[in-house]
Amino acid sequence: MVSTPPTTAVDTGFAILPVTAEDLAHSWHEGCPVGPEDLRRVEVVHHDFSGATRTGAIVVHRDHAEDVAWVFERLFEAGYPIASVVPIGELQQGAEDEPGYDNTSGFHCRFVEGTTRWSEHAYGAAIDINVHLNPYVRGDYVWPAGTDRYLDRGLGEPGMIVEGDAVTRAFDVIGWGWGGRWRSAKDYQHFSASGR
Repeated sequence: MVSTPPTTAVDTGFAILPVTAEDLAHSWHEGCPVGPEDLRRVEVVHHDFSGATRTGAIVVHRDHAEDVAWVFERLFEAGYPIASVVPIGELQQGAEDEPGYDNTSGFHCRFVEGTTRWSEHAYGAAIDINVHLNPYVRGDYVWPAGTDRYLDRGLGEPGMIVEGDAVTRAFDVIGWGWGGRWRSAKDYQHFSASGR
């Protein structure tokens, strides 16, 4: 496979780079619905919760890379804080199940929990942001564990995602749906190209 040269996202200055199976590590395996050649690493700049400027990277499908770079530039301009932005393949395998997990990530070749249906993350077409502050809830089940407090979306804490904020507005512009608008389960951390 021949790697394509790095490019720069239009009007963002955030680098968009090709990835290999080695780069993706445990986040990808044979049989996934997209291959490494379909994915791109978007290197981003973000604010952390102390106000410092940090760099990070998120892996998404190549068709969405420029839009995702644009969104993260909007979030940086808005001063929106993000705990960390690290590709799943660069974390220890199983890190998402560890107490205190709080990362922002995109591609992860996995099924929707409890099913054999590919997650939108497996296509590189979904992003979870600040998962600790923006939990997933279905009935009595809340993920990550210990985040029940943040089901109260009126807390107004920095990093929480609420209707009409900089995060939902930016993703609305690129046409991605927010899990906080779902009717039954709510996935406050989740944005996807399909809305699922």
